[in-house]
Amino acid sequence: MTSAPPVPRPNRAALLAVTCLGQFMVLLDNTIVGAALPDMQERLHIRLTGLQWIVDAYVLLVAMLLLSGGVFADRFGRRRLFLAGVVVFTAASALCSAAPSLGWLIAGRVLQGIGAAALSPASLALLAAAYPVPQERVRAIGLWAGFSGIGLAAGPLAGGVLVEAFGWPAIFLVNVPVGAVLLVAGLRTLSESRNPDAPAIDVPGTVLSVLGVGALTYGLIEGGSRGWTSPVILSSFAIGVVILAVFVVVEGRVPAPMLPLRLFRQRLFTVSNTAMTVVGFALMGSSFFFSQFFVYVQGSSILRAGVETLPATLAMVLVSPFAGRFAARYGFRIMVTLGLALAGLGLLALGFVHAGTGYTNVWWRLAVVGVGFALTMSPLTGAAIQSVSPQEGGLASGVSSTTRQIGAVLGVAVLGAVVRTRESGGASFEDGLTSAFVVAGAITLATAVFTGLWLIRSTESPGPAAPTPPVHENTARR
Repeated sequence: MTSAPPVPRPNRAALLAVTCLGQFMVLLDNTIVGAALPDMQERLHIRLTGLQWIVDAYVLLVAMLLLSGGVFADRFGRRRLFLAGVVVFTAASALCSAAPSLGWLIAGRVLQGIGAAALSPASLALLAAAYPVPQERVRAIGLWAGFSGIGLAAGPLAGGVLVEAFGWPAIFLVNVPVGAVLLVAGLRTLSESRNPDAPAIDVPGTVLSVLGVGALTYGLIEGGSRGWTSPVILSSFAIGVVILAVFVVVEGRVPAPMLPLRLFRQRLFTVSNTAMTVVGFALMGSSFFFSQFFVYVQGSSILRAGVETLPATLAMVLVSPFAGRFAARYGFRIMVTLGLALAGLGLLALGFVHAGTGYTNVWWRLAVVGVGFALTMSPLTGAAIQSVSPQEGGLASGVSSTTRQIGAVLGVAVLGAVVRTRESGGASFEDGLTSAFVVAGAITLATAVFTGLWLIRSTESPGPAAPTPPVHENTARR
């Protein structure tokens, strides 16, 4: 791989600050939106399906473009793609803040997803190129993951404060000055680097993956309101399945597929990514309802609800740095099984809360969920990386991140469908929420049993060389 000349040490510090801030902005957006959903529902007069689209429009584009984003960065320039991602994400945030209707807001969220899918892998690729010495790279990526991960914990509280003071548009408007600072600083401090030997971009695979998963998501989100047997919904499911089947065929034939199917011949790789899909499903699907539970079921204010959801995200940020070390000491299978079991039990416990449950009996359930998923994500990524050759480690990490994002898309859609189905049967919104938590918990526990039985033990440590940020990892192909 060829790249720019070594970056001087002072400039590397500036590069580290810029890339950390960019990733912080992306991660903040993952949790800050959840705090604003009740206010969006009230002011825009939208139903649950609208809220699902606000979240999934963003996550879907990130999931489907993240792998390609790494290839774009290597091929066309990491600095160029990072700055382009900043511009698109910032402009999309401004569009979201000014959106007069649900349609415009969803359009802005789509553009935000495109910007995030460019910015996130390019930021880590810039770091990797600027820190060629392995030990220095480990420390830099550790700082990148740790600092940017603060965005996850800050999101609920920041969202609650901004929404309470200014309304939901403020959660998007806050990105505009941050993006402007990033653009100016990036133009002044970042040096260009690229890999001229990077593989060709798999345009057919990228387009087919977006269309296929998008069609399935449409059917899952709209099925509750349109009817699960309506021609539109049945057609969307059929179209999604057909497109994804074509995607599999195409990926098996193109010279440089975005998702090499041969990787799934490794059982460890397949099992770890299956489990990671469930992590995304249960984590994102359940957290979609956390603020709504506190606001609509327990009568909290939006600001208080933002504070009340903090135990889950704080637990993830605090425990995640230690997960890789625990996996190195005790093995992938033990840590993944334990983490999934804790997360599943925490979600099941949330299924028994109700309007009269005191917060002292709620917060620990959220914390158990956060600890469980934190113990799981980094070891799963480490297992996926260890199952492939060293040259494909970046790709394996990207696939792991992508499978989690796909799970997140499906989690918001499926658990939302559970809530709507319960409501259409005469149950209350509270009953629908508790049912969704129980479903997420049961699936997570079943996955814990599955991984405990089938995930291959490994005596090799995943090591600290690939620290896993909570949401986005490097997807650049090396």
